[in-house]
Amino acid sequence: MRLGVVILPEHPWTSARDIWRRAEELGFDHAWTYDHLAWRSLRDSTWFGAIPTLTAAAGVTEDIRLGPLVASPNFRHPVPFAKELISLDDVSGGRLTLGIGAGGEGWDAAMLGRDPWSRGERADRFAEFLNLTDRLLRAPEVSFTGRFYAADEARTYPGCVQQPRIPFAIAATGPRGMALAARYGETWVTTGDRRGEAPLGAVAGASTVRAQMDLLDEACAVAGRDPASIDRLVLSGVQLESGLGSPDEFDDTIGHYAAAGVTDFVVHWPRPRAPFAGDVGSFERIVSART
Repeated sequence: MRLGVVILPEHPWTSARDIWRRAEELGFDHAWTYDHLAWRSLRDSTWFGAIPTLTAAAGVTEDIRLGPLVASPNFRHPVPFAKELISLDDVSGGRLTLGIGAGGEGWDAAMLGRDPWSRGERADRFAEFLNLTDRLLRAPEVSFTGRFYAADEARTYPGCVQQPRIPFAIAATGPRGMALAARYGETWVTTGDRRGEAPLGAVAGASTVRAQMDLLDEACAVAGRDPASIDRLVLSGVQLESGLGSPDEFDDTIGHYAAAGVTDFVVHWPRPRAPFAGDVGSFERIVSART
């Protein structure tokens, strides 16, 4: 089981750089940040851009993989986004993973002064966004005309450090998203059942994720893909409890998800207050036992 950590982009870089360095020192396999214009209860708090934050993090780390968890089409266009990703892949020496999802109805969906897209339109846009982004990261010159996005001889020289392109970690729970994960993803991402009101404990959470992975396996079968070729990442802390109360609790939590077939488990770097409130010293002791 690989372990990852989300570091919210809320710290001035003079202090944030030490957190990213510490995440690598603690032995995390990957470190992520949220990619939003603003997020939930922290809308009116300090919140920096994901790509500049990850670029800076790449400069103060050496081995840990980095990425947004997750980017979405809500406020992005594939052409400039692909240029940013290729640049970040270069700066990081090929340590970038693109976490990406369809997006939701939060602040990101309305901050540009338009009505939020319907669920169906978000799904349609996500499929087209993935298609074009995939092409842009694979080929140095791309022209494309779709329903929502277009590219006119877009250049993406010199291309990705990682070939044939940066790996995608695709967040999906429904049939259409699962099909896209099976087609484009090197990793599948879940936060659990987004319809739930309270975070699920390890037993119920692992059961929920296992049922979702059964749907992923079915999508892989339809796509003619070996289900074992796609990693399965669980982002805990929102719909799923992280098990960070003690080393034994964390071991038990990791064990349940590993038994269900999860390959990667992600927690949040603790904050002084909710969300993700916790003591940094205790957090380090607990995760160090696993990393």
